[in-house]
Amino acid sequence: MPNHIYIATSLDGFIATTDGGIDWLNDIPNPDGSDYGYTNFMQKMDALVMGRKTFQVVLGFGEWPYDKPVFVLSNSLTSIPDNLKDKVKIVSGDLKSVISDLNKQGYQNLYIDGGKVIQSFLCEDLIDEMTITRIPILLGSGIPLFGELKQRLKFTNKNTQAFGNGLVMSSYVRDRG
Repeated sequence: MPNHIYIATSLDGFIATTDGGIDWLNDIPNPDGSDYGYTNFMQKMDALVMGRKTFQVVLGFGEWPYDKPVFVLSNSLTSIPDNLKDKVKIVSGDLKSVISDLNKQGYQNLYIDGGKVIQSFLCEDLIDEMTITRIPILLGSGIPLFGELKQRLKFTNKNTQAFGNGLVMSSYVRDRG
């Protein structure tokens, strides 16, 4: 049941501005057009689980960016745009049950995305691996990656890589031992 996070944050730990904006992610020069391992990461994933707000942000991208099944966690969303009905499903309920149901359907490696969803998964100790890229910018406020937890969660650093444009990517594995 590996559940993975692959996300970028500001130096002060925010994944978006207070109004949900992520345009600051485009402020970093990327002269070689690197995707920083995203394509390789996605090849290992069976599906994505994201929150309603993240889903709405992704809808604003224009072209649908995923070729994997997407499950949107929401208690308020009631419909999916017609052009995405074969790509996106709405799920709700207890996170452990949702994950168990997805695992039974053959989705073992899940990419977990969205601020509140990530925080909820961490709160339930349902994250196995995290790849976090720090962007060298201070936003001062915004939507934080991390929130309150029921318990301490120990992770072991698997790898850290610094890029010439100032990005620092670190990968962590949950240490349950």
